[in-house]
Amino acid sequence: MSETIKSQRGRAAWQRHQCPPCRSLTRVLVESYRKIKESGQKFGIVLVSADRSEESFKQYFSEMPWLAVPYSDKARRSRLNRLYGIQGIPNLIILDPKGEVITRQGRVEVLHDVDCKEFPWHPKPVVELTDLNAVQLNEGPCLVLFVDSEDDGESEAAKQLIQPRADKIIAQYKAKDEEAPLLFFVAGEDDMTDYLRDFTNLPEAAPLLTILDMSARAKYVMDVEEITPDIVDSFVSDFLPEKLKPEPI
Repeated sequence: MSETIKSQRGRAAWQRHQCPPCRSLTRVLVESYRKIKESGQKFGIVLVSADRSEESFKQYFSEMPWLAVPYSDKARRSRLNRLYGIQGIPNLIILDPKGEVITRQGRVEVLHDVDCKEFPWHPKPVVELTDLNAVQLNEGPCLVLFVDSEDDGESEAAKQLIQPRADKIIAQYKAKDEEAPLLFFVAGEDDMTDYLRDFTNLPEAAPLLTILDMSARAKYVMDVEEITPDIVDSFVSDFLPEKLKPEPI
């Protein structure tokens, strides 16, 4: 099933099927819905079902305090799926009041920000890699700066190091009404980082500046003793026009 959150600040659309991840997201989303409503913000949710039968749709929808596209309106549900490129479930897409996409990672944001302090969840230029947002690594090329600590101060310093370049690229492509060709992450020391290093066969060095393109099974590695803003700029500037030679993942 899918749902749409609509407000003066944002709207969202998400899909669900009979699966544990969908139900766990729904439980959190119901609570988020309540909190946002109680904060005085105007918004709504419209469910677009992916259930296999109208009976299962009605049973599940009975637990939800929002609206839904009628299950019988298959044509509208199909159009919405095509419009927002829904390929997997659960899926939560956040839209602004004009219907423009704020983020396609609504599921990650809702689960990460249970107090809804950052609603409507505008994307951050640089984010810290976690179990929740690691799925974004599959969306396209990602610059990942690996650091050797889970310390918040060091992670924040790493974010500040690469954010100027991230801001510049995002603004450049937004002006052309296009999505940025890179996502930007900082990865500390944790199980997710260890798994990513193992999967991509990266060296254990830190700091380690990389660009990972999972769909192309390619990686680009800048293994130097010190990462500076100039090094980040040079690395990205060479990557975008395809001047760098990829290594296989």
